[in-house]
Amino acid sequence: MRITVSGLPGSGTTSLARHLAGTRNYTLISAGEVFRQMAAERGLDIAEFGRRAEQNPAIDREIDARQREIAESGDNIIAEGRLSGWCVRNADLKIWLQAPMECRVARIFSRDTLEDINTALLLTREREASEAHRYREYYSIDINDLSPYHLILNSEKFGVEDLSSLVEAAIRCIEHAKTVS
Repeated sequence: MRITVSGLPGSGTTSLARHLAGTRNYTLISAGEVFRQMAAERGLDIAEFGRRAEQNPAIDREIDARQREIAESGDNIIAEGRLSGWCVRNADLKIWLQAPMECRVARIFSRDTLEDINTALLLTREREASEAHRYREYYSIDINDLSPYHLILNSEKFGVEDLSSLVEAAIRCIEHAKTVS
């Protein structure tokens, strides 16, 4: 089974993808982690690296191509990233996580240990605008178009284990449908 987990920054995609990969013993491919690692390797924060990625399409294309190639080449894979649902065409289940901006910013603030919540909000808005621009320019993708996704979940009120239970129910339905057909 191939599963994608996508959503805006702070929506919980990495937490859910890690949890599912651990409980199902699947391989996890995380575009966000690759992006953060590439930024750190260059001594840049995510916002500055995003601005550079706007000038250099090769950055996004490298991340997306690497993720797609790995995800489409095998089974028992979870691909986590903003565009995973768009890029991994043969995924059995494509999940989009969403949460209100204030919830996501609070998570980002605590995760990234930023100086204050206003900085977290500013950086999040900047990052989202940068990514939306790049996705539109590079791939003609509107990140707000959720049509590729099979399951859209709001992570504001649900913890990772609750979200995982919902996803597991969807997986059972997909597996049952495969055995019946």
